[in-house]
Amino acid sequence: MSDPGELSLPIYPEIGSQNLWQPERVTSWPLIIAHRGASGYLPEHSRGAYELAIIQGAGAVEPDVVMSSDGVLVIRHENNLAATTDVSSRIEFASRHRTKLIDGAVVAGWFTEDFTWDELQTLHCVEPHPQMRVESAQAPKQPVLRLAELLQVIDAAERPVRVVVEFKSPTYFESLGFNMEDAFVREIELAGWKRNDKRLIIESFESSILKRAREVGLGYQHIYLIDEVGTAPDQRLLLGDKALTYSEQRRMESLRSLGKFLDGISVSVGLFNSDEGANLVALCHDLGLKVFCWTLRAENKYLPSQWRRGFDLKAWGDWQPYFESIVATGVDGVFTDQPDLLVRLRDGVSDQP
Repeated sequence: MSDPGELSLPIYPEIGSQNLWQPERVTSWPLIIAHRGASGYLPEHSRGAYELAIIQGAGAVEPDVVMSSDGVLVIRHENNLAATTDVSSRIEFASRHRTKLIDGAVVAGWFTEDFTWDELQTLHCVEPHPQMRVESAQAPKQPVLRLAELLQVIDAAERPVRVVVEFKSPTYFESLGFNMEDAFVREIELAGWKRNDKRLIIESFESSILKRAREVGLGYQHIYLIDEVGTAPDQRLLLGDKALTYSEQRRMESLRSLGKFLDGISVSVGLFNSDEGANLVALCHDLGLKVFCWTLRAENKYLPSQWRRGFDLKAWGDWQPYFESIVATGVDGVFTDQPDLLVRLRDGVSDQP
């Protein structure tokens, strides 16, 4: 990748300021990524949520993957099953409740690595925010999926759909003796996919697994998730106090280095509440990197205060101009819990429900 030298970044008005921010009509659209499926309508990572996202027109779906005790890549947002499955109601699994240290945090619950895949597939997906998403909480029960099953769902779609696979806590699982890359190969081969299928995008909050995956030809694109604060677990383990924070990794020199083995980065939509988000898009594009952002949600609870309407946090706020302002920054991919809303904006259907 060529050295662009010192960049002069454009100055953007603060996103969300109704006095300053007047986005022009968007002429090119980012990849619309269904965050854990259409998780604004059905329990996250359920088969129904993924199928609905495809029906709604999402260009990609995003599964998070963790490990079972027998080496299966299971689709869950984290390895703790407590909030997203019905495991707490299962008497036969009561004795497996544990407290663990994961990625620097003490966590209590039931964990995927303490269950075989045969046991995990008896669990059902549940809505983790039942007070916020009441209809989703009342949806029919659906079993937990493994990655190969989702890839088969994608194969059954009537149009091309990409999949953005997020490896969760790879350093933690490596410490337990698991190899997530080998597990990934088993899943894609079980589904009949190629290791570098053009539909496969791999992402993680840890760059080391992305580098290894790229070196052995796993995945077509590789995207580094950079959180707003904190330090990546793999970097903390490798470098200790000398490890760069996520904030430092968003600087030019670090991004230039990451660009030698990555296709892009993915950042929190919270960065776009200031100039940093839009400036970061411009910087990355000049460095030849793509930028994804996460996560657009229509409910008041998840909107910046100036876009909220009324006092009911679960009600939808003024999502349309907010979503448009994010798209107008030029991001290459947008994660959303309600993919149909971005599809409607893209297709020129402007009325709100």
